[in-house]
Amino acid sequence: MNKTLLAAAASLACLLSQSGRAEFVVEVTRGQDNAVPIAVVPFLAADSADASIDAATVVSSDLARSGRFKTMDRKDMVEQPHVGAGIGFDDWRRLGNDYIVVGQMLPQGPDRYTINFELYNVLTRQRLLGYQISANRAGLRLAGHQIADMVFDKILGIRGAFATRIAYVSVLGSLPHRNYRLIVADSDGENPHIVMQSNEPLMSPAWSPDGQNLAYVSFEDRLPSVYVQYLKTGERRRVSAKAGVNQAPAFSPDGKKLALTLSTRDGNLDVYLLDLTTNELTRLTDDPGIDTEPEWSRDGQSIYFTSDRAGGPQIYRVGIHPGDHPRRLTFQGNYNARPRLSPDESQLAFVTQQDGAYRIAVMDLNGRGDVQILTKGQFDVSPSYAPNGAMIIYASRDHGRGVLAMTSSDGRVQEKLVSSEGEVQEPAWSPF
Repeated sequence: MNKTLLAAAASLACLLSQSGRAEFVVEVTRGQDNAVPIAVVPFLAADSADASIDAATVVSSDLARSGRFKTMDRKDMVEQPHVGAGIGFDDWRRLGNDYIVVGQMLPQGPDRYTINFELYNVLTRQRLLGYQISANRAGLRLAGHQIADMVFDKILGIRGAFATRIAYVSVLGSLPHRNYRLIVADSDGENPHIVMQSNEPLMSPAWSPDGQNLAYVSFEDRLPSVYVQYLKTGERRRVSAKAGVNQAPAFSPDGKKLALTLSTRDGNLDVYLLDLTTNELTRLTDDPGIDTEPEWSRDGQSIYFTSDRAGGPQIYRVGIHPGDHPRRLTFQGNYNARPRLSPDESQLAFVTQQDGAYRIAVMDLNGRGDVQILTKGQFDVSPSYAPNGAMIIYASRDHGRGVLAMTSSDGRVQEKLVSSEGEVQEPAWSPF
């Protein structure tokens, strides 16, 4: 690595160590009609001065934000038990709760805590969970997310994804004085960390399968280049800087390759595979049309991509082996692009055009290929699945500003994340 990149890595490591308050105000605009009523009682803290993070509030907020739970307001709680033995189940049932979470946070020495919590079914009085989590002060918020994950999983049978992260691009200022920041934050927008910032555009963040690296496109040299950055230290390396277009990187399931879009000498765009160990480049598509926005299948043996080879943007799938021919997947409408595969490969999310607006749609890959449009915005783009497949995060517009939004994979839950500063775009949800 040259001296310039070493200096950049040191600077970026410093930036990574800086975290701030949440950039977002989260608003659930639609929840499930049959949301599960639950009470998350404030956890007992032996010393209120130690309670820098209210873990019970994190749990309650996560569950409410999912749209699948209706959490009880604390002011409506007539009592605040901290262990199962103190729960008056008849009272909590009359207050309309199906479940209750109780717990306590105990100091275990300097900057060390233990959270004991229990989950009960109010109707049957059955203890469903009893668990202990240890954390330092900085890890209390993560501990809250982990508790919410366990409660979510136990009640709904779906692995929780609250303890995961999101990456996105934040844009401050206006042309010609714009500042671009690549940010990684908790799934609720808390603890934002600046990964990279530049006066030139940053685009297309993509997570490695182990969640340790981000690939992205940077225009810092006035030309697009693809970088891979190790998040723990900020160290990064430029992996593609071909003449022309370098865009849309996507890690293979084993993390050893990138699929990306490059341009040929005549300006045509095609999908290539880049071996990150040998730097060997393999051309995957070869067509006069534009082929871009690759997405790997879960077994790493094929690529979904966008192509206008049939006259307008549509989604195709092609095997990675020589001689494989692309197969068109979308036929409904004149515009279907940016394919993103659900973790279990049962759905394909993409951007479609309806009544002049761009919206997020999903295709059923296990049945007849039925398509469902999930969103109703005018400019909903860049979908990315949560690692449990329950939610899709995407970029949208709100009163002319770029915001992030989420929808459940069945469209029944909708929420909006409005940034308190600047515009946000191009979200990518981390793996577990």
